[in-house]
Amino acid sequence: MKPSYVVTGAAGGIGRACVAELVRRGAHVWASVRTDADEADIERAYGDAVTVLRMDLRDAESVARCGKRVAAAGPLRGLVNNAGVARPGPLEHVPLAAFREQLEVNVTGQLAVTCAMLPALRRAESPRVVTIGSIGGRIAGPMVGPYHTSKFALVGLTDSLRAELAPEGIRVVLVEPGAVATPIWPRARAAAEEVRERLPPAALERYAEQLATAERSAARSARTGVPPRRAAETVVRALTARRPAPRYLVGRDARLAAVLASLPFRVRYHLTAAKR
Repeated sequence: MKPSYVVTGAAGGIGRACVAELVRRGAHVWASVRTDADEADIERAYGDAVTVLRMDLRDAESVARCGKRVAAAGPLRGLVNNAGVARPGPLEHVPLAAFREQLEVNVTGQLAVTCAMLPALRRAESPRVVTIGSIGGRIAGPMVGPYHTSKFALVGLTDSLRAELAPEGIRVVLVEPGAVATPIWPRARAAAEEVRERLPPAALERYAEQLATAERSAARSARTGVPPRRAAETVVRALTARRPAPRYLVGRDARLAAVLASLPFRVRYHLTAAKR
């Protein structure tokens, strides 16, 4: 029987690259998407090697239904928690509903999916849970506070899950990419324009320089980010290694930021303030 894996957020970016890499290695993949178009696209690309799950991490019923469907099919070797969103803007002016949605998808949703898949994972040999975090879960900057908040929370979530599931032999891994060349960056630029439009004039003046810096950073990440395949290869290594590391960094910028994050706060702030 082929090893079976669930990948959330499989429509594009890192999730789609994970699907491709797992299929290339002969696995069966359960790929979660939210739209008819994405479902049809994946079915055309991979045929019987992939089974599509229609799952919305904000919908507890859809998550539970998918968990039962996967468990009914047999053991699950691994889960890749990849789905997520990014809500930009100065925290003072981010609508609380948008902030809550950021946490609902990027944190609560990851836990909900993991819990839903545990019955199937417990039936497999050497099962894995691999969650896509970010170097933004180690070091935070302005204008993407909701995103950073969610990624910092994922560190605590995965650390606790790792400890709680270790006695059962379920390995929990956090993958922390730096910039990855995915559609998130064009979406981020569009979202930044929406933020500008809804900010009151005084706030726009107050935060104009930081918004401009964040937009330049997003444009640079779109140009220089590593291809999604690089992140997918790391994910698959975490899924298949005999003794996976608890955390993996992806990309030179992630490794440099990890070093920066280890410095004393005053030094770190002095070094990063000049770039803001």
